[in-house]
Amino acid sequence: MKTLDLGLNRLSTRKTAVLGVLMALQLILSRFSLSPTPMFRLSFTFVATVLMAIWVGPLWASAASALTDIIGTLMMGTPYFVGFTISAMLGAFIYGVFLYEQKPSVWRIIASQILVALIVNLVLNTLWLTLMYQTPFWALLPARGLKELISTPIQIIIVYIILKNSTVRNLGNRL
Repeated sequence: MKTLDLGLNRLSTRKTAVLGVLMALQLILSRFSLSPTPMFRLSFTFVATVLMAIWVGPLWASAASALTDIIGTLMMGTPYFVGFTISAMLGAFIYGVFLYEQKPSVWRIIASQILVALIVNLVLNTLWLTLMYQTPFWALLPARGLKELISTPIQIIIVYIILKNSTVRNLGNRL
């Protein structure tokens, strides 16, 4: 029987360098997001988060995602809200629990993406927006739910393609 490895082991120099590059990639991808309104944002930062979770585990990926969220807020000069840092940490943790040191099966990818979409993106992020903008939670939920219904299958396909890519697998094996 396999035990649950949360990935809080010492990082090699190579893994630390790759983690830094992925954090930078998260920052870059978050700046190129589509944001028609402050309430709705489409981004590809999940790609860097998934790679972090797969290569360094849920705890290191969570810590790196939290740090990246804080750095991104400081760089952009926007108000800091701890809720989004919690969301970033939880999303990375969920990806790590499902995908770290596991064969990237379709079902693991689907399960992790659906949990992130429902718990983090739909419930928690809607709650944070409600607290920040004093907008009724139930008024935001339907539109944000529609956004998740559209974006989640796309994200599942993107994650599947990335994880099945031989270059990505080879890089992961060398770490």
